[in-house]
Amino acid sequence: MTSHEAPRIHDFLDRGRFPLDEWRLVEAYPRHEDLGVTETLFAVGNGYLGMRGNVIEGRDSHTHGTFINGFHETWPIKHAEEAFGFARVGQTIVNVPDAKIIRLYVDDEPLLLSIADLLEYERFLDFRSGLLQRDILWRTPSGKRVRVSTQRMVSFTQRHLAVMTFEVELLDESAPIAISSQVLNRQDGEDEYHVRSKAMGEGHDPRKADTFDRRVLEPKYSWGSAADGRVVLGYRCVDSGMTLGVAADHLFETDNEWEQSVQVDDDLAKITYRVNARPGKPIRLVKYVAYHTSRGVPPRELVDRCRRTLDRTKSEGLQRQFDDQRDWLDRFWARSDVEVTGQPAIQQAVRWNLFQIAQAAARAEGQGIPAKGVTGSGYSGHYFWDTEIYVLPFLTYTSPQWARNALRFRYSLLDAARRRAREMSQRGALFPWRTINGEEASAYYAAGTAQYHIDADVAYALSQYLGATGDTDFLTRAGIDVLVETARMWVDLGFWRDEEEGTFHIHSVTGPDEYTTVVNDNLFTNVMARFNLQAAARAVRELAERDGVSYDRLVTRLALDETEIEDWERAARDMAIPFDEHMGIHPQDQHFLEREVWDLDHTPLDQRPLLLNFHPLVIYRFQVIKQADVVLALYLQGDHFTAEQKRADFEYYDPITTGDSTLSGVVQSIIAAEVGYHDLALRYFLGALFVDLADRHRNASDGVHVASTGGVWSALVGGFGGFRDHNGVFTMDPRLPDGWEQLVFRLTLRGQRVRVTVRHHELELFIEEQGADADGVVVTPVITVRGKEVTVPPGNPVIVPLDGQGPRLEGTPPPVAGRRRADGTVISAIVPGH
Repeated sequence: MTSHEAPRIHDFLDRGRFPLDEWRLVEAYPRHEDLGVTETLFAVGNGYLGMRGNVIEGRDSHTHGTFINGFHETWPIKHAEEAFGFARVGQTIVNVPDAKIIRLYVDDEPLLLSIADLLEYERFLDFRSGLLQRDILWRTPSGKRVRVSTQRMVSFTQRHLAVMTFEVELLDESAPIAISSQVLNRQDGEDEYHVRSKAMGEGHDPRKADTFDRRVLEPKYSWGSAADGRVVLGYRCVDSGMTLGVAADHLFETDNEWEQSVQVDDDLAKITYRVNARPGKPIRLVKYVAYHTSRGVPPRELVDRCRRTLDRTKSEGLQRQFDDQRDWLDRFWARSDVEVTGQPAIQQAVRWNLFQIAQAAARAEGQGIPAKGVTGSGYSGHYFWDTEIYVLPFLTYTSPQWARNALRFRYSLLDAARRRAREMSQRGALFPWRTINGEEASAYYAAGTAQYHIDADVAYALSQYLGATGDTDFLTRAGIDVLVETARMWVDLGFWRDEEEGTFHIHSVTGPDEYTTVVNDNLFTNVMARFNLQAAARAVRELAERDGVSYDRLVTRLALDETEIEDWERAARDMAIPFDEHMGIHPQDQHFLEREVWDLDHTPLDQRPLLLNFHPLVIYRFQVIKQADVVLALYLQGDHFTAEQKRADFEYYDPITTGDSTLSGVVQSIIAAEVGYHDLALRYFLGALFVDLADRHRNASDGVHVASTGGVWSALVGGFGGFRDHNGVFTMDPRLPDGWEQLVFRLTLRGQRVRVTVRHHELELFIEEQGADADGVVVTPVITVRGKEVTVPPGNPVIVPLDGQGPRLEGTPPPVAGRRRADGTVISAIVPGH
């Protein structure tokens, strides 16, 4: 097997170190070599606030990180050669003051995990309680045994709150103990003792990213009280003007003699407890931390908000926080869990992936969902199309309120998108390829700004949400504007050619495949633009019929003319959809098939991924794909392709797809399952399932691949479950893998939660929870199963017999090299430079 192929089926994890537990990720012993990865795997967050899984002692770390969604600094982008319309201002998520640190000293000797004599060790992330817990038994250099238990939680119910507990007990001898709890701002790249090499750990500085060479956070407020056990810090970002307040409360309990002191300065707030500890008398520290941020509210006001959060939390008590977290997660899993019966390793990984989506999206209110969530600084904390295409489906069909929040955030960027469209000499709106504040932050336009399909991706996610929820209120007040302005952009960007019978073309764009850029008539872009245009026209016409007053307001607000709607419909009808009759496939773009194929089988592993080893121009000259492009179109717009076309397209593009992107495997799995490559579909799925857990792309230390975690759900539900939603028509055509007893998942359709159970010979549909759609209407779900309409009423389950699991194809698709083009030339395979 070469590196671009789907991995073989096996258990990807070392079960001696990561034992099986279907509801927890457990680490049986620590290793120093992969600290960056485990810091990501054991991160906790709620979509607003995230804390990497750094050791609580603050040392022995790869990359320290505490992140707040949307809290960023700006900086001027310096282009080697300037041109009009280039992105001007970069945006980078800021590593905020770190409140995770609680250091322990016994007999004045520090607990350092990397050198400690650990008699016992276990760390686990519990998907049902939302707690990260570590339990160790430490033998100190003087031979004393000390039990240390820690817990860390970022609250789903209180958006701004994190909770930590730290418990210490001597087992056999007395000893002096010191516990130092800190809030440390590392923005100058130093720890509290001004040692740079220890400040950020062994990895790179997640803030600087070769961008900042100066202080990012200006100190504006500091305060601490030993009597109250509270410390407070306030800051302002130098250029973006964003502000932050952080405060920590400490509740200390022990029957031992103890005293405390407090130290507060610009970049450090520290409370130290000194204890004359005796065996059998435990010490317990509870630490509550609150973070509040703003685009410009004075830090002093944010500090007051932190105080209110902490006052309320202290009055409620610790157990209330744990109980609320468990109740919240019970409800989450009731509507979101996917069960793979009899496959414990897969089940554990599935739940870890789904839990990561909750940690990235649940409380992202008012912000987008970053590509790394709040687990790392990868991609500078930017939002991409990943959200709409890979994450929103999970949210739409399990937690529609979260999907609504994400779409409202996109709507809030509409004015910035209008400005960007004007800058690009277009009408309507053009959403940025990557951003935090709404402005384009992609410095490389060929693989960034040129991906105009972002507009259609937003429209697609919006349309799916509307179809699944019936939320006409959101459509009327916000969504309709997005659909209109994106449709305007497409008609203005493309053009008709009269000599080609009025075919509508879109030139100089880049599709999802970033190894093929600035092309004409990219298939994915065109089919998605067609969808966007049709959805906008349909939405406007339906609004005119349903709500004349709102329609009149829309016409006035956007200066909408009837002829525009006709143009959208005509452009959609006339859209150029490339198809090569001779080869029987859809070319990725107008000239894609003219290139030779990159010989991936003979490309040395040390030259992978290609983008890190070859100049872009070298890559662009070949038929070689970073991530699914045409194949993704087959999934999202599957009702526009025949079964024969899907198989032919998949068999052509799969062998030339590199696997260099984590966005690709889930899509290849879905279409492989649909066209009949059952074994290949499972292999691609498992590769995606363990992308981060097994660090398959060697970059999990940068944070969770959130798009891949969302794609895992789509691969389960859309691939093996066979679920599709085309314009609000729900269909199912399952493809259960061999060896799986059954697959169970939930879909929230118009307020009704439907439990779907796929078995080898039947499909079971059952309404687990009744409800109404967003407009208060009770709608009985109708799902078409392999061409037969099935109504799912409340009460007893509906059983639909299945005749097998679809077509079956063995092996993998044949190579592309050697095929003949329409002009008779043979496609050859080449490794550049060899």
